[in-house]
Amino acid sequence: MAVVISGRGSNLQALIDAGADPTYPAKIVLVVSNVPGAAGLDRAAAAGIATATIDHRDFAHRDAFETALSAALSKAGAEIVCMAGFMRIVGPAFVTRWSDRLLNIHPSLLPVFPGLHTHARALAAGVKLHGCTVHFVRPELDNGPIIGQAAVPVLPGDDEASLAARVLKVEHQLYPRCLRLVAEGRVMVEERVATLPGGDAETGAQLINPSL
Repeated sequence: MAVVISGRGSNLQALIDAGADPTYPAKIVLVVSNVPGAAGLDRAAAAGIATATIDHRDFAHRDAFETALSAALSKAGAEIVCMAGFMRIVGPAFVTRWSDRLLNIHPSLLPVFPGLHTHARALAAGVKLHGCTVHFVRPELDNGPIIGQAAVPVLPGDDEASLAARVLKVEHQLYPRCLRLVAEGRVMVEERVATLPGGDAETGAQLINPSL
């Protein structure tokens, strides 16, 4: 699998750490950034993973950039692509090329709060549970079949930074778990719904806020 990033690569690091286990079913063959000098490239290099920079500003059109990106991913032998803080909206041709093999992690419990500034919007809405979602990418923004979600409570006194930090911690747990399921061929997609194998969720597990 390959990882595409734009920034510091904290979720990339979670995938790198998971892949250090020899029993983990996915190996990172390439990390690509569209931002030169992104900190995540250093994380990959430190782990001995091949890196590449494909600056979207070097291309006159999005299609040309995505063609170059897809070519680099294919050349590296990637079968699955994980978007991890990749701050570009990809077009239909790219999504179709990697259909049901292109994953993204989003910092909200989709379908609520797609797009940007999710933590501020969650606080403004007064929700009591917030979290993150791993999903297959579709041409519509943050609207693909959901593979997994993790929820955290919104606590009294939370601000955007404290809530973001709490969500990020569970992002680092959720993404490797979801990638494992996809890599093992255990996720089936029917229309807009991803079906998971039974028995993976804790039976009867609940997260209630305020607590009972």
